[in-house]
Amino acid sequence: MTTNAVSKCPFTGAPDLAPASHEQQVDVPVLLEDPFEESNLADPHPMHKRLRDADADVVYLPAYDIYAVARYEAVLDTLENWQDYSSAAGVGLSNFNKEEPWRTPSLLLEADPPKHDAPRATLEKILGARQLRRFQTDWTNTAHRLVDGLLTNAQHQTARAIELDAVTEISEVYPLSVFPDAVGLQQGGLDNLLPYGNFAFNAFGPRNRLVTDELDTIGPVMEWVGQQCPRDALNPDSFGGDIWRAADQRNITEEQAPLIVRSLLTAGVDTTVYGISAVLYHLASNPEQYARLREQPQLVRRVFEEALRLESPVQTFFRTTTRKVQIGDTTLPENQKILMFLGAANRDPRRWDNADDFDLDRDPSGHLAFGSGAHQCVGQHVARLEASCVLDALIERVEGIEFAAPPVRKINNTLLGWHSLPLRFIPA
Repeated sequence: MTTNAVSKCPFTGAPDLAPASHEQQVDVPVLLEDPFEESNLADPHPMHKRLRDADADVVYLPAYDIYAVARYEAVLDTLENWQDYSSAAGVGLSNFNKEEPWRTPSLLLEADPPKHDAPRATLEKILGARQLRRFQTDWTNTAHRLVDGLLTNAQHQTARAIELDAVTEISEVYPLSVFPDAVGLQQGGLDNLLPYGNFAFNAFGPRNRLVTDELDTIGPVMEWVGQQCPRDALNPDSFGGDIWRAADQRNITEEQAPLIVRSLLTAGVDTTVYGISAVLYHLASNPEQYARLREQPQLVRRVFEEALRLESPVQTFFRTTTRKVQIGDTTLPENQKILMFLGAANRDPRRWDNADDFDLDRDPSGHLAFGSGAHQCVGQHVARLEASCVLDALIERVEGIEFAAPPVRKINNTLLGWHSLPLRFIPA
């Protein structure tokens, strides 16, 4: 494939939004619209359907001279075949084989085996379901205190109901109440975590407004994050302390330890915030399902998984081919960027019956919201525990959930979530 020159972003190395003229040599369907245009980021599902309904498993996106997969099986195969579809060239639009990364690459997201193996094994042990039991009581109590406080706060009262913004008063508050302490942060400044995660996920995309608007303010935030990663900045009895002990035991190197802590701070907050908001949105949209959940609280786990399937917080990631590869009937060249639409795959009617419905009779296992394969989200048990604690507290104290006003999307190049989620709680 050959292309005309395009201007490069000095920060991410990604092409600017202005499309270049392309000479396409691979015969596949072409999607002329920009997946990173803000209307598509706010409401991606119509575009996802067009991608899935194309005449091939692969679609060409001329705006960025890349290829895309959106059907479930094609996305799953690309996720799991790290030998042919590398993460080491970056999981964003930038190709590290051609461009310098804007920061030291993540040892988890942006490395392949064997470099990926030791950091992955270390975090799998630290963040495993068994290890998380030490936090369950405290996290449960924190969720109950949060819900109790909301229900007794006179500022929220309107007649018998409680009105609030679930994003700013639950989804953001709760993870920031439990996760930074579990990581071992001790120095304050937690208000940096959400802007940092938001910028990091925006930077996986092109150099659009979402990136450039933050360039003047993100420097101190990144500096603060870096200051949280050394051993002496962290509580020894924490995830961060466990990471540094793994370095002492030579399971990882001392150079790797702060990068692994950084990975927790990058992906450990925003994704959970978006996931909890997704659950609350779909429960408010389906009051009969919330009533069923109160009657059958054992469905808490399924509720979270089904919400993640429908509203995957991480919508897209990239891979780069390591050789000439075959996807369906299409052959792609070596060193070619491929955009994986995880959110589209999770609504693929080839995999899911009534794929756009929130259905608690469905088995949502197999969804790709956490990825799949060697790079599957290592913190998924943390997200599940946090969401379960919030839902357990809600179903005990809240009889009904409904919208108090229309919700407002938060726009991000990679994530799908809500800026505002005005809800009305009916106390039990």
